[in-house]
Amino acid sequence: MASNSSSISEAEAALYDRQIRLWGLEAQKRLRASSVLFIGLKGLGAEVCKNVVLSGINSITLMDHNTVTEEDFCSNFLISSREDIGKNRAASSVERTQELNPNVIVKSDNDNPDNKPDIFFEQFDVVCATCCPRATIFRLNNICHGKNIKFFAGDVFGFYGYMFADLNDHEFVEEKPKMIEKEDSKGVKKLVADDTETVVTKKTFSYCRFKDALDVDWSTEKYAKALKRASDVYFIMQILLMFREQFGRDPQPGNLENDRTELQRLREEVLDTLKVKSDPVDDNFSGHCAAELSPICAIVGGVMGQEIIKAVSCRDVPHNNFFFFNGLNSTGIVDCIGS
Repeated sequence: MASNSSSISEAEAALYDRQIRLWGLEAQKRLRASSVLFIGLKGLGAEVCKNVVLSGINSITLMDHNTVTEEDFCSNFLISSREDIGKNRAASSVERTQELNPNVIVKSDNDNPDNKPDIFFEQFDVVCATCCPRATIFRLNNICHGKNIKFFAGDVFGFYGYMFADLNDHEFVEEKPKMIEKEDSKGVKKLVADDTETVVTKKTFSYCRFKDALDVDWSTEKYAKALKRASDVYFIMQILLMFREQFGRDPQPGNLENDRTELQRLREEVLDTLKVKSDPVDDNFSGHCAAELSPICAIVGGVMGQEIIKAVSCRDVPHNNFFFFNGLNSTGIVDCIGS
């Protein structure tokens, strides 16, 4: 687990100079002492991994029990050659990941996370799960929440993507311009920001588990009011996770006509379970949720990587607890859902 006493060499200080100027030496030391487990090395996982490796983390483990397919070359830039088709996806991603930052320890694990004992995950400071079944996310989140390990989950379904974070009770520091009193032209005293001086304050956010964030009753007064501003991607995410659970796969471009029928059926089931009185998801969603689109992976992966760095470094305000992105209208929303 991370230790704030980790030292940084002169070479590393030069390499990470811009980052140290941005978030400080102590934050960089925390990164340099931390270990991250990435589960799922498809397009989104590759984007998040890239961003975290470049930040100067101490070590990462790439875990994926699946083999490389032709589809991986649409979004996973960590796999370099089509000669890797049929080989383990995590092992095939190590070489390019290591090339991004030789100072980071990069390992691979070709096991299924469902087969790992709980104690395996306790060696990491952060667990990041992408493209996983809902039951796997629930289990990993429960393990991490109980051991105070920072947990992230995310997925990209066609034009839609999301990120979820559970940092338990997370303490961080926020740096803001100092507020000073000044008189305006009429002699009225007002508080204004002084750009030449900053104030650092400590804050704590509490997070809920992924399951609690999904099991929301949208007929209650609190959530009925929030429904108008809620992202449709929250409900689309639930529909697609249910599809993955029932069929053991995601919607396929080559089978989209049949999959659309099942997606429409699941939409009614999910909205009924959540007690949503209106219909926040239109009929067209089912035609835009097949495959991982690399631009969507880049956007969601960029946010997810940023949030992992903020969580590990304990710097700046983290997202609590969702980020949703809809590529059809190019909108991203941060929302807090769940008890």
